[in-house]
Amino acid sequence: MKTLVLANQKGGVGKSAVATLMSHYFAQHGQRVLAIDFDHQGNFSGSMRRSSRVQDAGITADRLLTESVSVMPSADLVLVAGDTPLSMLELQSTNHTPFARNLRHFLAVMDQQFDVCVIDTNPGPDIRVISALASADFVLSPIQLNQEAMEGVHGLLNHPRAGVRKIKAVLNPKLQLIGLLPTMVESTPFQRANFLQIVQRYHPLLIRIGDGPGDFASIPRRSSIAEAQAHGEVLWQMKKSAAREAWKEIEPTLRALAAIVMGQQQARAHASSQSGAGHDTVA
Repeated sequence: MKTLVLANQKGGVGKSAVATLMSHYFAQHGQRVLAIDFDHQGNFSGSMRRSSRVQDAGITADRLLTESVSVMPSADLVLVAGDTPLSMLELQSTNHTPFARNLRHFLAVMDQQFDVCVIDTNPGPDIRVISALASADFVLSPIQLNQEAMEGVHGLLNHPRAGVRKIKAVLNPKLQLIGLLPTMVESTPFQRANFLQIVQRYHPLLIRIGDGPGDFASIPRRSSIAEAQAHGEVLWQMKKSAAREAWKEIEPTLRALAAIVMGQQQARAHASSQSGAGHDTVA
């Protein structure tokens, strides 16, 4: 089982929408999917629960950290939903290392039951994010094209406790940063200028989906994507022409991301996520 974590230390960047799209895309292509929501706000959980295709696990995600869980329903798309108790886990500092070990054990037990695990995380760099990254194969960072979100990239990479570089060096050397995924992209002069800034500053972290100068993975701002989220629908199965157009725009991005995660192509190793060393402790 491959584990993909959606992470960004800024909220409102579209992590839940991307997690939903990726979960349905994997399932649509024959993968057995385990979806986990570590954000107590539960946006990912809400959109997934509204879909008739998703089987609820019957437990909430906090228990994957606080207990030794070893059983999940037998279904092709299973959701472990987020809930309020997740927000209290950071306060239990003496249990942080057991939390991370419990999650790692759970994912190991699920290895034969599922093909891919998609984990949506909360914005704060706390034990939930650390535990997820400490056991993940891949991390993908959705970002918005505004200055605040772009500044958050530094925290994603370099946070002294939950940054990708620190996690990779100290806890999880197999962790691969797929890259940055601009979301809610619009064809406005302001966003074009911001996108140019991202290309100039973070070019190695963008995800190529073609050979052209602007062929990078992104998710456009489209009302049909939000509608699919709100109603638990699969975007590419909606009958509206706007949904079909949106799907045509985002399909190359989802295809490229799925190929990286499932090993059909080799993910590029980003030099910025390779540095550092340390010792194995979570807290």
